[in-house]
Amino acid sequence: MEKIERRYMAHFIDAAKKGQKSQYVRLGRDLEEYSPELAANVEKTRNILGETRVMLTGYEKNGKVEPYFAEKGDPLFARLQSIIDDALVLDDCASTVVEVHLWEEKETSKGWPATREAVVLEVTSYGGGTQGYQIPFTVHYSGRPEKGWFDPESGAFTAGA
Repeated sequence: MEKIERRYMAHFIDAAKKGQKSQYVRLGRDLEEYSPELAANVEKTRNILGETRVMLTGYEKNGKVEPYFAEKGDPLFARLQSIIDDALVLDDCASTVVEVHLWEEKETSKGWPATREAVVLEVTSYGGGTQGYQIPFTVHYSGRPEKGWFDPESGAFTAGA
């Protein structure tokens, strides 16, 4: 079996503000790692026979983007800076993430197989040292993944299994 290189699992964040046309930006320029964490909600019960029943009822998923170096003209930087400057909360921090499987076969008219999910962007700090202005943030996944296809060149997601 052939191992898949990390660069073929692509993560795109919609940097557009609420009500604007989607503007997807690929994560990774300064990142050495991005690994969304899955925290499972597990319920265990033990009956009088000594048997244990385990039910996995869902996941809480989030990913930390650190470091994130601000770059002039980057739409994601503008979005994160607006969260800081305007003290945005609630739906103003909502976005979507598209995770694209670039190792799979591309559908000519639609792009690569992908999942899109609603997220909330949480800026965790800003500033940094002499290397440059940093805005580390956490991506909190909040919805159910929707399968489809994504074309990175056009930024278009097409829903459908």
